[in-house]
Amino acid sequence: MSERRVLDVSELPDSAFGHDGLIWWGTVGFMVIEGSMFVIAIIVYFYLRLKVETWPPSLPDPNPVYGTANLVLVLASIVPAAISKAAAEQFDLPKTRRWLIVLTLMGVVSIILRYYEYTALNCRWDDNAYGSIVWLLISMHTIHVATDVVDSMVLAVMAYVHPMTRKRFVDLSENSLYWYFIVAWWVPIYAVIYWAPRWL
Repeated sequence: MSERRVLDVSELPDSAFGHDGLIWWGTVGFMVIEGSMFVIAIIVYFYLRLKVETWPPSLPDPNPVYGTANLVLVLASIVPAAISKAAAEQFDLPKTRRWLIVLTLMGVVSIILRYYEYTALNCRWDDNAYGSIVWLLISMHTIHVATDVVDSMVLAVMAYVHPMTRKRFVDLSENSLYWYFIVAWWVPIYAVIYWAPRWL
């Protein structure tokens, strides 16, 4: 009777940064699924554009002031996200806390600006197909921003009140990765909402 081979993995960490960890793969999976939804919504936008002669139909173009301000803000928020991510991967708790709070506050300001963006769209969601798809695009992104801001708030509280384990630092690192995804998607959505009506 042959002996069964056994591999002792008890010394391996229960979590890891980057693609060596399951949390990274889960986060990337979410980004692929949610990115696909954004792609579909943008395709619908251009499909609807092909069905009418003027765009937006019988409505003024959206005012890009607040959207542009929000774009600049979220692009700038990459800096605290990157610093927080790097600090988490070095297990530097004070630095991670500090920059996570900065990132969270920038996210809150982004949501406030988003409120004013809705008023600058110059349409209601039920005006016509154009209004519906524009509101859908901006609302999809707003939900992502709000969700990650809440997630960042929870992680910030946990970083202050709970003992910090390796797994918690991995969570903090992956939070920044997801924020990059949110920022990256605002660039094409911003262009579609504010500049496609002027270019098409």
